[in-house]
Amino acid sequence: MPDRDCPLCPRLASFRSDIRAREPGWFNAPVPAFGPADASVLIVGLAPGLQGANRTGRPFTGDYAGDLLYPTLLEFGFARGDYQARPDDGLELIDCRIGNAVHCVPPQNKPTPAEINTCRQFLIALIEGKPRLKAIVALGRIAHDSTVKALGLRAARTPFAHGAVHDLGERRLYDSYHCSRYNTNTGVLTPKMFRAVFARVRADLAG
Repeated sequence: MPDRDCPLCPRLASFRSDIRAREPGWFNAPVPAFGPADASVLIVGLAPGLQGANRTGRPFTGDYAGDLLYPTLLEFGFARGDYQARPDDGLELIDCRIGNAVHCVPPQNKPTPAEINTCRQFLIALIEGKPRLKAIVALGRIAHDSTVKALGLRAARTPFAHGAVHDLGERRLYDSYHCSRYNTNTGVLTPKMFRAVFARVRADLAG
């Protein structure tokens, strides 16, 4: 996990500093993963949203993506409590952990390839040393591609496609379009499509 003043990506560090000055009450730091460290399910997102995780300090909390993700996790037993879009709402994850391919908020929600590559060491650390990890859910192509590289897999053999399931032996990689407002507003991703991914994960874990 990068420290609060991680300097590895100068553009992100500068943007983070600007937002700290503008919004001193926000979290404004690399956002840590959420959920039990020994979970059997890991969800990998893209990066913190400016007014979501960058503001609240919890992945997918406070923006539209969380409004779809957390109710879905509650529906399939990967969470308990009541999601109220704030980090003190008491929501707990069950056997599920959420992290991001990039830990700091990027301008326009678009990290550069160099930033994605630089932050991958932390994604590798998030995956390694977890013997109970059975399922990785990648939300979007960037999360998928970075996860594939973190796992040392060949991209040609693990292409991204919504609903795709890649058997990695002891683990499976599940792909979903990102649960962003843009994707849902344009119909690229529907709640039904998103729930189907987690229904498959739950069924595979039970099997």
